[in-house]
Amino acid sequence: MVASPRLKWLGLALLGAVQFMVVLDIAIVNVALPSIQTDLGFSQANLQWVISAYALVFGGFLLLGGRTADLLGRRRVFMLGLVAFTIGSLLCGLAWSEASLIGARAIQGLGAATISPAALAILMTTFAEGRERNIALGVWGAVGGFGAAAGVLLGGVLTDALSWEWIFFVNIPVGIAAFALAPVLLGESRDTRVKSFDALGAVLVTSHLTTLVLGITQGHTWGWTSARTIGIFALSAALLAGFVVWENRVAEPLMRFGILRTKTVLGANVAGFILGTALFSMFLMLTLYMQQVLGYSAMKTGIAYLAVAGTSIIWANVAAALVNRVGVRSLIASGMGLLALGMLLFTQVPVEGSYASDLLPGFLIIALGMALCFVPISIAALAGVSQAEAGIASGLINTSQQIGGAVGIALLSTIAVTRTENELASGTAVPEAMTSGFQVAFWVGTAIALAGVVAALVLIRQEEVEVAPETALEAA
Repeated sequence: MVASPRLKWLGLALLGAVQFMVVLDIAIVNVALPSIQTDLGFSQANLQWVISAYALVFGGFLLLGGRTADLLGRRRVFMLGLVAFTIGSLLCGLAWSEASLIGARAIQGLGAATISPAALAILMTTFAEGRERNIALGVWGAVGGFGAAAGVLLGGVLTDALSWEWIFFVNIPVGIAAFALAPVLLGESRDTRVKSFDALGAVLVTSHLTTLVLGITQGHTWGWTSARTIGIFALSAALLAGFVVWENRVAEPLMRFGILRTKTVLGANVAGFILGTALFSMFLMLTLYMQQVLGYSAMKTGIAYLAVAGTSIIWANVAAALVNRVGVRSLIASGMGLLALGMLLFTQVPVEGSYASDLLPGFLIIALGMALCFVPISIAALAGVSQAEAGIASGLINTSQQIGGAVGIALLSTIAVTRTENELASGTAVPEAMTSGFQVAFWVGTAIALAGVVAALVLIRQEEVEVAPETALEAA
């Protein structure tokens, strides 16, 4: 535990900077994908794995990362994650083929899966529950939202100004600096009661998610009713069932399902999954629309997102101030509603679109919706959680968001591609066919965001956010 108040807040700045880097890296590649495809000879089918390899390993191993942090020491695991992430970033920038880049992205994801839950657990054990912790969590949530938006901005700038490799090289000095500062600014903590971690559980859940995304992305190529597609989905379901059975039998499980008996924690994770599903898929669809339909360069595409990245900072401060006055439930529901409204506007994007009239209004609405969601979701996900399970709770909410992102990218990409192919087969011109595909994907995204409104209103309980953690845990 950091004793000095000044060092405590400097430690928060360090944790925020690293979390920004981690979140940034799932979005930063979007704008660079066409350049990566040209340089490394990616097929269209394999290109989305540049994003999915990171998101799946990140999300799949987050729970193990959280538990490992609880057992071995949160600062120690945080620093080990920094090493893995920095090495992975270097290998990504040096990649020479499809396989080398996808493999390096998986290493990055593994580093992120240890960094993020360890960092949030450090935050939880450093700041006292109540106003102080809510401020710190507000900063954390704001950084996450800004990182998602800034990724597409920086990706375009770095790709055009330097080359796509620099979207990965930029992480290296940050990783080195954070590794050097961590022993000075961050305190160490651990859960001495737990003696082992559940590696098999992590392998099962990651394998389940990988096969699920594989089935979603390849189903339209293989045929949705083909034996191959049905077999992949059956395998995914079997792996999930195996994970649940194993977790209920192992002495010290990767995830204690009882933590979800607190409705607000469950609701926060449902909302986090939906947020990731809508947000990251939306950024990918908009990026492809701007580059492939409107003909924007990588630089112009990145700058187009400045409206989101810039205004989300302002709104994040507003959300942090409102969370103690309005409550997490109202903020999450309002944020999801705004995300749905923004997606609804994007369902109307035309072939000859204008930035000012067809994109900017939606961007501004999305920026506000993101800010209103990220801050209270981070707080609600840890409602009533004891310090002993801080790593698991933080790993769970990060898992929900990242897996939501991976599933959303796979789902909306498949919908867009399928609609586009059908339009092309009927003789529609390429720009019109692609625009039609993006419009359908945005309709689905709108429905997903509206489901987030329902989840917030039904599951989030303000009184559970304010209850003492040990009491809430015993009640679960």
